[in-house]
Amino acid sequence: MSSAGAGSSVRVHAVRFGPGEELLGSLQAFVEERRLRAPFIITCVGSVTKATLRLANATATNTNEVLRLSGRFEIVSLVGTLNPDAHLHVSLSDGAGGTVGGHVLGDLEVFTTAEVVVGEAVDLQFARRTDERTGFPELEVRPRTDESAREGRSF
Repeated sequence: MSSAGAGSSVRVHAVRFGPGEELLGSLQAFVEERRLRAPFIITCVGSVTKATLRLANATATNTNEVLRLSGRFEIVSLVGTLNPDAHLHVSLSDGAGGTVGGHVLGDLEVFTTAEVVVGEAVDLQFARRTDERTGFPELEVRPRTDESAREGRSF
């Protein structure tokens, strides 16, 4: 288990992305621009026309279980952490109500809108380190060392 003790206060950010924007890259740019150190998705609603997802049966040595979607899909769930090696999962619903989901690899092209609420655990910082047990870069939670973040100053 990776934990940083007593928890953290949370700062909330909201952002909307428009048609044609790639959601994963746009979120990573948003996080970098604001220098967020322990960001995570609180909620997201919107729609996409494309998505590339890694399915659950992929392993560190066989990451080829990839699904490439094209069409109109509602985002019914988007969860995860947004550190530089973001770890996001999405559930998408098609025009008939069928749902598919997986690990976001990219190509989440916004159709009409993506309204995202991002939280930041202001007393923590997220990193990734390869876990020998899984072969994947897994979340490492550490106390934040940047004093200005604890004092609530903006960057």
